[in-house]
Amino acid sequence: MANVVIVGAQWGDEGKGKIVDLLTQYADLVVRFQGGNNAGHTIVLKGEKFVFHLVPSGILYRDKRCVIGNGVVLDPAVLIEEIDEIKKRGYFQDDSQLIISEETHLILPYHRRIDIAREKYFKIGTTGRGIGPAYEDKVVRCGIRVVDLVDEKIFREKLETSLIQKNIYLTQMLNEKGFEFSEIFDEYLQYKNRLERYVKNASLILHEEIQKGKHVLFEGAQGALLDLDHGTYPYVTASNTLAGNACIGSGIGPTLINSVIGVAKAYTTRVGEGPFPTELQDEIGEKIRERGGEYGATTGRPRRCGWFDAVAVNHSIRVNGIGEMVITKLDVLNDFDTIKICVGYRVAGQVLCHLPANLEILKHSEPIYEELRGWKSEIKGARNFKDLPRHAQGYLKRIQKLIGTKITMISVGSERDETVEVKNPFLKKSFKR
Repeated sequence: MANVVIVGAQWGDEGKGKIVDLLTQYADLVVRFQGGNNAGHTIVLKGEKFVFHLVPSGILYRDKRCVIGNGVVLDPAVLIEEIDEIKKRGYFQDDSQLIISEETHLILPYHRRIDIAREKYFKIGTTGRGIGPAYEDKVVRCGIRVVDLVDEKIFREKLETSLIQKNIYLTQMLNEKGFEFSEIFDEYLQYKNRLERYVKNASLILHEEIQKGKHVLFEGAQGALLDLDHGTYPYVTASNTLAGNACIGSGIGPTLINSVIGVAKAYTTRVGEGPFPTELQDEIGEKIRERGGEYGATTGRPRRCGWFDAVAVNHSIRVNGIGEMVITKLDVLNDFDTIKICVGYRVAGQVLCHLPANLEILKHSEPIYEELRGWKSEIKGARNFKDLPRHAQGYLKRIQKLIGTKITMISVGSERDETVEVKNPFLKKSFKR
């Protein structure tokens, strides 16, 4: 038995989807444990591109079970659209592949309207998908869960109560239009009919499968620097993105987790507002964006791009307990004469080697760079570390030394097999190539 958590070590968009897809072949179940359809995992399989927002990436394997955990906030319309698209493309033909935790909270239309309206007054770069307001309802104990939706009487009662509050808030505080009860109730009853076949006690199922010795892969969304507690607050997401939440968001105990793998790009990106010390607002940043296709999988927004930040990644390693690191998109840097790594921040004459909680300090932090030679050659054909150009090897070795964590996998292209030096966390040995 091995239970492995995959988490992002930057501001999200690190390429976790590909890594989850690659490792799923050795797992029995894949669990999404937090976030909502504000996240998107992109996978390229045999030249075909797939973007998942709610369904775990492992759904492309026909013999794997995928779980949407209780830590997720679920927009039924988005999930149904995603299911239909996957089925249409020839995957997920067996409904028993998908499990939705009965404790998962729902996103409702008023959550989206509130989210968009509030962004006008306090801009944090939200996707406007209703994620934050849905989590708020969960915390103040007025949320509606999937288990409520499948019971028409309970759903009616909870929606009626919730709408009284939401309509007052929308109309009197945000100057927005409210909702009629019937427009939401009727719509969501249709979703109930489509989704109730998947609704189960996910915590119990996971516990039973683990007791049988099954392998479980826990799939995080976003990244550690967007964590509600340990990220660059308030420019963060509304959930805890760290490995510790894999337990809470799926309903298993922490003693059942065997390893935590972090994923970071060979450079850095972020979407939305907030400080970003290594951001490049010049032709180099634009070159990285274009070569890396750095546009949001969910929103299409151009991502802000910059050099690799070892300070930020070290913060992520500490708060997640990351034991192994995956570096993705190394091939994006193929054409650069020189490449930089941020090794510290300079603020008011002082040098910082940790990520400050005070955003004003972070905002005014000047990155301290080391400059390395680029390799100026194509690397997509590499399958072993020794196949990489000497300067690419040097770049990775320097990152590994700075973060104090072994790099066990390197992505050199978008396809599943374009991967170097793969160590199997389930078998504790290298994959055979």
